[in-house]
Amino acid sequence: MKFKFEIGDLIKLPNILCYLRIIMVPVFLYVYFTATEPKDYYMATFIVMLSGLTDFLDGQIARRCNMITDLGRIIDPVADKLMQLAMLVALTWNIKYMYILVIYLIIKEAVSAITAFIVMKKKNRRLNGAKWYGKVSTAVLYLVMLALIAFPHMEIILQSILIIICAAALTLSFVMYMRIYVIMIRDSKIGNDDQVLY
Repeated sequence: MKFKFEIGDLIKLPNILCYLRIIMVPVFLYVYFTATEPKDYYMATFIVMLSGLTDFLDGQIARRCNMITDLGRIIDPVADKLMQLAMLVALTWNIKYMYILVIYLIIKEAVSAITAFIVMKKKNRRLNGAKWYGKVSTAVLYLVMLALIAFPHMEIILQSILIIICAAALTLSFVMYMRIYVIMIRDSKIGNDDQVLY
């Protein structure tokens, strides 16, 4: 499938909200790394919550107002991943073993992106937006990261439990997406070319 783009796509409200989410990434990093008091960490937490709210809104607006674009399909997950990585990288400075989760997320996203690209180019298939397990994984990641950002001096054992929960949710999402890619490849081999969106 070819990428469809029109100049008007740049100024559609869902895409503008995606731009705002991308801008929030360096703002969050600045607030977090310059934080000295609890209220500063709460502000950093608020920025992440605001990012999550705009993520929800851009999806709702795009679907309800028929503003879904190929540009939006690209920048929406990019904005998500940038904020997720920003939170994880920031937390490596305060949370023990957080670097392991960061490395895991990077590998997971790289493998998923490469697989999706290959399937799209070689098999003429792609995903039709995020699936429920991807959304659940993102929600768990955000909730865990929000707790760790808001309360940087949390007990180590509780931090570890939250990190394990987060890793489990990411793994579930990864396995389920890989399953869809396998189905796409299988369908292409048996000559089922009718459906290119999954």
